[in-house]
Amino acid sequence: MYYVDLNCDMGEGMDTDAAIMPYISSANIACGYHAGNKSTIERTITLALQHQVAIGAHPGFADKENFGRTEQHLPDTALYDLITEQLHIIQTVCRSLNAVITHVKPHGALYNMAARTPDMARIIVKAVKDADPTLRFFGLSNSWLIEAAEEAGLKAVSEVFADRTYQDDGSLTPRSRPDAMIETEEKALQQALQMVTQQQVTSVNGITVPLTTQTICLHGDGAHAVPFAKAVHEALYHHQITIQHV
Repeated sequence: MYYVDLNCDMGEGMDTDAAIMPYISSANIACGYHAGNKSTIERTITLALQHQVAIGAHPGFADKENFGRTEQHLPDTALYDLITEQLHIIQTVCRSLNAVITHVKPHGALYNMAARTPDMARIIVKAVKDADPTLRFFGLSNSWLIEAAEEAGLKAVSEVFADRTYQDDGSLTPRSRPDAMIETEEKALQQALQMVTQQQVTSVNGITVPLTTQTICLHGDGAHAVPFAKAVHEALYHHQITIQHV
C-alpha cells in the first residue's frame, strides 16, 4: 500500500482554491507578502477546515509585483525576520478561527534559492523551529531544505511536483524555460505515479533521477489547475494509493 500527501499553494488570489480543495490533503497558504492578505488567509483557512485539509504557511519574499519569483539576497537577520513575521500572521489568524497550523513550505524564489543554498536553508529552518518546533517542514526532495530540517530536528517532508519538469540533478527546471511546466494531463499523471510507486522521476533529458516522495505539489495558478488536481487525485485513488496529510 502506498501513501502520499497532495498539497497546493493557495490564498494567492487565484479563483481555483475552492474547486481544488476537495482533491488535496494539505494547503500552503500565502502569508500576505508575495500574495494575499488577511481576508484571503481567513477565507482559505475556512475552506481548509471545511474539507479537513491540513493548514500550512507559505512564506515568500515581500515582492507582490513579481509574485515572489524574483531572487533576493537578504542579510541573515532580515531573512530570519521575513519567515518569523509571516508565520506570526498565519498563527494569529489560525487562533482566531480555532484552527491549527501543521506545516511550513517556502514559496517561489525563496524555496528554490534555499533548496541549493545550505546557509539560507538553515536560517529558514531555524526561524520555523523557533516559532514552533512541532511544525512539519516541506522542501524539495534531496535538497538542502530537507537536510537542514533534519539537522534541526524538524519533521522534514520531501516534496515533488506533478506539473513541473526536472533537471538531471533533481532540481526543478527554471520557470524561465519554456519546458518548465508540464502542460498535458497524461504527462502529469504519468509523472505523479512514477514518483509515488518508483520513487524516481525522468528528467527532461531522459535521465532517471531517484527521489523521495512524501508530498506532491499541485499548483493552483496554472491554466489546467483544476482538471490536473482532479485527475491526479482520481489516478492515485484508482491505483490504490491513499491520499492523506503527513
